Parts: sequence; C-alpha cells; structure tokens
Amino acid sequence: MIRAKVYGWPNTYVFTKAIAEMLVEQMKDIISAVILRPAIVTSTFNEPFPGWVEGLRTIDSLGVAYGKGKLTCFLGNINGVVDVIPADMVVNAILVAMVAHAYHPSDAIYHVGSSVRNPVRYANLQDYVVRYFTAKPWINRDGTPVKVGQLTVLANMASFRRYMFIHYLFWLKGLELANIAFCRYFQRTYQELNRKIQIVMRLVELYRPYLFFNGIFDDMNTEKLRVAATQGRVETDLFCFDPKVINWDDYFINTHIPGLVKYIFK
Repeated sequence: MIRAKVYGWPNTYVFTKAIAEMLVEQMKDIISAVILRPAIVTSTFNEPFPGWVEGLRTIDSLGVAYGKGKLTCFLGNINGVVDVIPADMVVNAILVAMVAHAYHPSDAIYHVGSSVRNPVRYANLQDYVVRYFTAKPWINRDGTPVKVGQLTVLANMASFRRYMFIHYLFWLKGLELANIAFCRYFQRTYQELNRKIQIVMRLVELYRPYLFFNGIFDDMNTEKLRVAATQGRVETDLFCFDPKVINWDDYFINTHIPGLVKYIFK
C-alpha cells in the first residue's frame, strides 16, 4: 500500500493492474496482446445463466452489508455514474478482441463498460437494493427476517464523520462505559454495534477514491470492435457485449441481486 500510494495509486489492486499494462506495452513487439479494461464487473447477464457471481465485487459489498442490516449510511455522490458491466459481456469482448488481434497487433485499448452508452447512477443502485430487500428481506441464521430502512447517503467526509459520531460513536462510547460498570453485561450489544461501525468505516476507506469519481470512460474502440464483428458476421447474439441491450431495473432487481443472495450471502 505504501509503495502504491507513493506512485499515486490508492491501493495495490489498481497499482498492480497498471504494472501489468506497462509490461504488456513493453512486450507488444514480441507477443500478440491486446489491453482490455472492464469496468466494475457484475453477475452474468445471460451465460452460463443469468445472475451467476463468484466473490464480492466492489458495489456488491455494499449491497450485501445493507441486505444483512449492517449498513444504514454511506458516503458518495448519489448522482454520480457507476460504470458496471456483466461478467459474460466482458468474456465476450475478450474473445472477440483476441480473434481480431491474433495476427494484427494494435495499440488500441478497449474499455468495456456502460458509462457512455447506458449509464446507471448510484441513486439507481440505492433504489434497487432498498426496493429488493424491503420486498424480500434476508432471513437470518436464526430464521428471522432482517428489516432494512432507507439508506442515508452523505455528500462529503465532514458530514459523514458528523453523522457517525452523533448516531454511532457517541453511543458506542457510552455503551462501552456502561459495559465496564456492569461487569460486561452489555458485551454482546457493544460488540454488535462496534462490528457494524467497523464494517461501514472499512467500506468507506476502501471505496473512498471512487465514491466521488466523475470520470466517464470512452468506449469508442470497443464500439468499433462490436460493429466490425457484426459486419464480419460474427454471431453477435452469442458474443454480445453491447451494454445498450441491458434494462438496468430488470437486471438488478430480477437477476443481479437475486444472484448475490443465492451465491454470496452466507
């Protein structure tokens, strides 16, 4: 992390991706390679079946924490565009790009995302998780449904810290003192509240570099690739990576979030 930040990268994840691209750039004359950059990868749109997902990916951490009742507030630009793309579309774009450049090296970089052609905003994501888990609450291990409320989104770090202090940290400190005075009688309550606070703080720290990011990624090269594939009679229905075909409301409510519940929730 220290080395990544020295060179201007917020974490080791993006730092190592940048190193990999530099390596490919240096070796482009001796290997057939193409650089393809997917946005935030979400569950599959169609293949091998809708909603398949393995492991938590960025925005999914927030959805899981909210659905389990551990997230009531967060930080970010609610009107900002979040660049997401289903996993199978990423795979399809990779396959088509590989075929296109197997014998024709290129300096083209392919951005595979949705922020230009079919943008979805953080406000939409907030609406999707609230609607879904209000209608279909997560059932806890003890068999009780987890009731969720509206998710409070704060616009800057100052308001976030103030909100956390008033609603959580102040009461946590009082609970800690009471717990000591009453011989750890409130230990379970204290641990649960502290755990919720730590989850929120960890997620904010992890995603802070992206929560106010206003960039839109130019996918002109990817669109040219898609058009060329269509003209070349590639089976574009089989190798689809066009974000315009996605209805985000239907995808998130009926495919992505149910996929998270089925494959990720424990």
